[in-house]
Amino acid sequence: MKRGIATFTLDYGKCPPWLFKRMVKLGKIISTAIIERFGPDEFLARLSDPVWFQAFGSLLAFDWNASGLTTTTMGALKEALYGMEKDLGVFVTGGKGKTSKKTPDQILNWGERINLPETSARRYAYLSKLTAKVDSALIQDGFQLYHHNFLFTKNGAWTVVQQGMNTTVGRARRYHWHSKHVKDLTIEPHTAIQSEVTIPKVLNLSAKKSLQNRDGTLQLIKHKKDLFYEIKRLKKHEDQLTLLDLSNHDFTDHPINHQQFTQNDLDKLRHSGVPELFTKRLEESVRNAVENSGNDFESVLMTPKVGPKTIRALTLVSEVVFGAKPSYDDPIRYTYAFGGKDGIPYPINRKTYDETIEIIEKALRKSSLGYNDKEKLLKRNEKLFSKESS
Repeated sequence: MKRGIATFTLDYGKCPPWLFKRMVKLGKIISTAIIERFGPDEFLARLSDPVWFQAFGSLLAFDWNASGLTTTTMGALKEALYGMEKDLGVFVTGGKGKTSKKTPDQILNWGERINLPETSARRYAYLSKLTAKVDSALIQDGFQLYHHNFLFTKNGAWTVVQQGMNTTVGRARRYHWHSKHVKDLTIEPHTAIQSEVTIPKVLNLSAKKSLQNRDGTLQLIKHKKDLFYEIKRLKKHEDQLTLLDLSNHDFTDHPINHQQFTQNDLDKLRHSGVPELFTKRLEESVRNAVENSGNDFESVLMTPKVGPKTIRALTLVSEVVFGAKPSYDDPIRYTYAFGGKDGIPYPINRKTYDETIEIIEKALRKSSLGYNDKEKLLKRNEKLFSKESS
């Protein structure tokens, strides 16, 4: 299976209640069938495949090319599995907007309810925070995260489905993680990446090409005098934060050179009497990294108050001092059943949708049948998933 990142147009519409209700019902049937047949870990593996996920969302009849497919499908799945989590062994946390911020707490809450070892629950909560920070700070592609789901099992398997939006290009990008395929949480952790939009210049510190730059950052943090000397050379110039008096090391360009500040920030700068306002703020953030981070890049990334701007600045200084460039390449790689919400490729046939749910439910209720017999029943009614039956 191809796994990784998929990109979609931004969708500002809402899922009608009649469709969401059916998405929940059919989502429950399909999820239960997969988990009972292949196990909870395999179900998470499938969700980590953006192609399978897209087909799953399209099968539920949401718009195949809209950002809402991610948020609505995951919302329907979370509701579909509600009350069945312990029986199925799959636990869904997180969601859209403010709910995404509650993911770690929801994980810890589940840990208590299912008697999960505290170390495992806290590890899951940490992974939730780390995966979000990697896709917002280590990979700076212009997509701001606004949706985050963390799914896990008691067996140690976990999957992350999170999405960011880029209003400039009018696209959303979905990020998939799966525990089985992650060897290093900060070095190319996505099992594959797929996108229809390539961003010209992306700061990708998760790429193996960035390892020398990352090593340089760690050296600078260990020798903080040199680091602060270089940080102080980041000065406010012509209404931008820029770097002056560059050394002779091979240096080309960096997104921080184009960091724009609001007029309110600039007014504060002019009237504050503190010419190094932004540099001071940046120094404080870097000082926090120096004093509180460990000996690897993951600990630097997870240091409180260290965000994308601080990471960019550290990367810039490392590039200037050591001549080690980070990667600026966008990390991209690589069915309709009932129609779509917007009538593409054809309007949803509610009668067919309901009949399909009823038939599959009847088939799955016959638990005395073997899996082969169940599959025969499902295939017998496969015609309901075709356009002709509409």
